[in-house]
Amino acid sequence: MTPHGKITGHPRTISRVSVAHEMVDRRGAAQTALVSVGAAIVLIAIKLVAGIVSGSLALISEALHSGTDLIAGVLAFLALRVAGRPADSEHPYGHGKAEHLSAILEGAILVGASVFIVAEAVLRLVNGSGPITTSWWIYAVLGLVIVIDTLRTISSHRGAQKHNSAALAAGAVHFASDLAGTLAVTVGLLLVDAGYAWGDSVAAIAVAALVLTAAGRLMWGNAGILLDKAPVTDLARAEEALAGLAPGVETRRLRLRAAGGHHFADVVVAVAPESALGQAHDAADAVEAALLAEIPGIDVTVHVEPATARSTYERVLVAAQAVPGVREVHNVRLVQVAGQTEASLHLKLPGDTPLADAHDAADRVEAAVRARAPEVAAVRTHIEPLTEPSAGKPSSSAQLAATVRAAVEEGASGSVTELRMVEVEGGLVAYVTVALPGALPLADAHARAAQARRRAREAAPDIRDVFVHTESA
Repeated sequence: MTPHGKITGHPRTISRVSVAHEMVDRRGAAQTALVSVGAAIVLIAIKLVAGIVSGSLALISEALHSGTDLIAGVLAFLALRVAGRPADSEHPYGHGKAEHLSAILEGAILVGASVFIVAEAVLRLVNGSGPITTSWWIYAVLGLVIVIDTLRTISSHRGAQKHNSAALAAGAVHFASDLAGTLAVTVGLLLVDAGYAWGDSVAAIAVAALVLTAAGRLMWGNAGILLDKAPVTDLARAEEALAGLAPGVETRRLRLRAAGGHHFADVVVAVAPESALGQAHDAADAVEAALLAEIPGIDVTVHVEPATARSTYERVLVAAQAVPGVREVHNVRLVQVAGQTEASLHLKLPGDTPLADAHDAADRVEAAVRARAPEVAAVRTHIEPLTEPSAGKPSSSAQLAATVRAAVEEGASGSVTELRMVEVEGGLVAYVTVALPGALPLADAHARAAQARRRAREAAPDIRDVFVHTESA
């Protein structure tokens, strides 16, 4: 409980099973990234040899493009290794953003390569290009490259979905642009064979345009995550989940962010101002459960604060409960006297509290009530000690129990479903449960319980007290 009476719920604790599952996911994603590195090395060699032999700028550009694939693949592999590390004191939210940083670096490499390609292509268009030689094996190489690009695009896309990895998703986009670039190179060489020498340079520019588009999309999306941009779709799902909470829980703020395939939520909710600490904690648990059901694995931090007290009764109760030292407030009563509102309430403090200190606490309660509920003209307090646990044992008096049962059933006009007699210091105490019609108004049920208590004490004057609990029949 903070000085302002707010309660912060604990963040979700990740179980060992979920941590192990996450480690398996990261390991699988890293293996997929490693396969991409091997494929990039093969493609660089194939495209570079074919480009040098044929003199095709488009093929050499594609080799350079695959060179960025190699760098990107290595970055993705290293990023996944870093992202898989557990949270520590310096990185309490984990290392998931390493993936997104890797994607930003990959995008920057792609932009640099594209600028180089465009500049060289423009020079060739202006000054003319050297001889370009094509043959069947060049087209065979292009066909092989298309097959490899297709397979690794599909592999990375599936890996990204399976492992929920931003790095692998970025790789899938990159490989798809490679496939499109290879197709553009093939068209350019076909144009060269048809007598259009500019076809190769135009194909190189087309490759660069594809790369720039992919790089821009890649950098923009991952920059948003690094800047904690809220995932719109997931935010809507989270808001819908919180809208289904109990009416007494009011959502005041919801902040959502994602990183490294994980979601983090920061939620502020308000509960009734008279709610006890346990009730506030239950509200925090309900918020966490609702979000986990909608977004599995989400890390939730819930802050609970009291709702605005609307009635005078609520303001009086909240003001008294907030005074340090006061353990319990009950019997709050508001009375209209000569057109003015007066309040009376009972305060419980530890039994060993010196009277002077207890009186000071009562004075602070009266001052707090006047400050929070200025419409109250007078405040009167009654100080009581907290009830300490006392020893007790079940009573074996069947005759006395029968007397109490009959008196309670007569007074409450209902049937007794449970009766327990307990011997405590100072006499016997009866605990009685009475079944009443479920449609009976609460005020009437309370009146019947009070009547039953009076009848029982009259019928058995040796009993120290009778507690009557009512329930729906």
